[in-house]
Amino acid sequence: MLKKFIPDQYVQSVYDIETEELRKRGVKGIITDLDNTLVEWDRKDATEKLLTWFERLREEGFEVVIVSNNNEKRVHTFASPHGLTFIHSAKKPFSKAFKAACRLMNLKHSEVVVLGDQLLTDILGGNRAGFQTILVVPVAETDGILTKFNRAIERRVFKAMKRKGLIEWERE
Repeated sequence: MLKKFIPDQYVQSVYDIETEELRKRGVKGIITDLDNTLVEWDRKDATEKLLTWFERLREEGFEVVIVSNNNEKRVHTFASPHGLTFIHSAKKPFSKAFKAACRLMNLKHSEVVVLGDQLLTDILGGNRAGFQTILVVPVAETDGILTKFNRAIERRVFKAMKRKGLIEWERE
């Protein structure tokens, strides 16, 4: 069961993802979480650095879809001004929204990577749906109420994975 929580890759932030490596693995699309993956959970808009990152992804030919458990207003307010495709109220870790995002990009599962900051939603959901996964360190040290609960469980999962030798890195 713990293997479903193990990401294919672990990086400090979205800016540390090597797009050339993704391309070598056949990746053409990115499904990304929003809150604490791209920006702090309470930040309404994208930073200039993040907008530059999105532009670079577009220039390099990557498709991007934001898949968030947050409500439509939150995700729309963030994504729409920048022309970003999104799915809100995703009910991650269930796979329906991940598969829908893949269809929106018109790509095969093997051509898509799921990017997120939570084991219990993003990584578990991406792995269960058959995608490559990348775990990032949360951009903020604070979380919403539900996420705080998830983080407590996540700490136990990390400890179990480390104890069983399933991961070599530590979550900072």
